[in-house]
Amino acid sequence: MNGVLPARIALIPELLERAAADWPDRTALVCGERRIDYRRYAAEVRAAARRLRQALPPGARVATLLGNSDLACVLTLALQMAGCQHVPLNPLYTARELDFILRDAQPELLIADEASSALAAPLAAAQGIRLLDGAAARAWTIPSDETPAAAPAGDADAPALLQYTGGTTGQPKGVILSRAAIATNVFQREAVLPTRHGAETVLCAMPLFHSYGMAMGLFLAASAAATLVVLPRYRPDDVFDAVARERVTLFPGSPTIYAGLMAHARFAQTDWSSVRVCYSGSAPLAEETLRRWEAAVGAPIYEGYGQTEAGPILTYNGPQGSRAGSVGRPVPGTEVEVVDLETGAKPLLAGQRGEIRARGPQIMQGYLARPEATAESLRDGWLYTGDIGEFAEDGFLYIRDRKKDLVIVGGYNVYPREVDEVLYLHADVAQAAAVGWPDSYRGELIRAFVVLRPDASADEAALLAHCQANLARYKVPAVIEILDALPCTSANKVDKKALRARA
Repeated sequence: MNGVLPARIALIPELLERAAADWPDRTALVCGERRIDYRRYAAEVRAAARRLRQALPPGARVATLLGNSDLACVLTLALQMAGCQHVPLNPLYTARELDFILRDAQPELLIADEASSALAAPLAAAQGIRLLDGAAARAWTIPSDETPAAAPAGDADAPALLQYTGGTTGQPKGVILSRAAIATNVFQREAVLPTRHGAETVLCAMPLFHSYGMAMGLFLAASAAATLVVLPRYRPDDVFDAVARERVTLFPGSPTIYAGLMAHARFAQTDWSSVRVCYSGSAPLAEETLRRWEAAVGAPIYEGYGQTEAGPILTYNGPQGSRAGSVGRPVPGTEVEVVDLETGAKPLLAGQRGEIRARGPQIMQGYLARPEATAESLRDGWLYTGDIGEFAEDGFLYIRDRKKDLVIVGGYNVYPREVDEVLYLHADVAQAAAVGWPDSYRGELIRAFVVLRPDASADEAALLAHCQANLARYKVPAVIEILDALPCTSANKVDKKALRARA
């Protein structure tokens, strides 16, 4: 166990207020041409929190469909300050995907920015959800002379985040995280990866709706009173410009980002001397990528491990100890075990592979309206991650495989079953099966195999177009191969192992 947690865990709004009190004139947010200091940042968060309280009952569920922006940062913190349940939605999702989540979460309010309002409006109208567009949302953030909104005095165990993650059934599940769980995970990260209060500049190229971008970008910056440089999306040129212009010190990224930057012509021309620490998450980091990056940049990449259900961080490498190829050791207050695959109850010795389970104060309360899925994942106080790993003798954890049929494409979780189901929606498809396909850049891609109905006219291009209309871009198969028949096991199930070998 690394570091020590404080006796009292301050909630996220309190961290913002502390930063504003200690460093009111320090630049808090940089997004495009807009730069605001902590005095203004806190004032905008308070203003939005006040309007949320006026418009909604306590604990109301609010969905947001926001790209990376200063508005997304302000509203995320305002929802915490107002005591709302925040449902962050992926702006890359199609109408079909968003419709399912909105029906499942049943929010009272949907906030969509200018880029997503046209997509959000018919969905909100169909379900009777109040819609707040980008212009109205920005008006809510304008400070007034009214009494500032303080951090809510409600129950720290009340739900604060409802983050949707992919499901093995092909349907996403809402992960319920309490205010205390989120805040505790910030302090757990800080104990392992200490920052310099009031002296850091964090580059956020990761999506803010995602658990990793939220934890290692937005919340990290607020806790460190750091300057958060928000990029609307990941583009190598924007990263190079921001690193040089803003003198970035902390760089959270993913294996895809690190590999992509090193492959770019501007990588070697960029001044990386200000960067002192990099973080990696969302997908396994190749040891060769780590070594090449550290040799070129001169700053370590500390790799960690977790999942949305874990608040999201369970383990991390850090300055107290790091091993290439490992995801580190458990953060403070967290127990992580590797147990046998048969019963899930027998802890295994170092060097033995099994399922990873964890327990700690940052673990989810469960899945929204999914008692069976909750009971499967949360057993006797332990979160069963579905990942297969092993511990080394020195206590460092290594991820070896995934028990669940999960594919990670550029840091995003994709469940092949969801791709299968979309393919089955096409009138010409008789059978479909998608699998993960190793890729040196994105980690994995989706490759789908299809058997067509007799007299079907569809070809690979038509099937890809169908997927593009019904799936987020990163879920769309890179290749669709039409076969005469799918391989089957002796139990007459599609043999995905054989398909992976074929891919």
